[in-house]
Amino acid sequence: MIRLGQVLHISSAKNIIVKVENTPKIGETVIDENLKTIGEVFDIFGPVTSPYASVKPKISKPEVLINKTLYVLPSKKRKEKT
Repeated sequence: MIRLGQVLHISSAKNIIVKVENTPKIGETVIDENLKTIGEVFDIFGPVTSPYASVKPKISKPEVLINKTLYVLPSKKRKEKT
């Protein structure tokens, strides 16, 4: 489990916008601290030094996640930073 970052807000397209701490890959599964699946990484945007991620939610009320920390389940092929 890798820390993705903190939820900032919900976009007009109903995606969850996250301030990224560890850049994920598009399509990776996003979970909360209770290991509940929240959605998957849909897009990464913003400056390279301080990116944001758009998460397509699989839950009915994503607004309850604002200011919470989300995590990603790394894909098998992901290499860890050293």
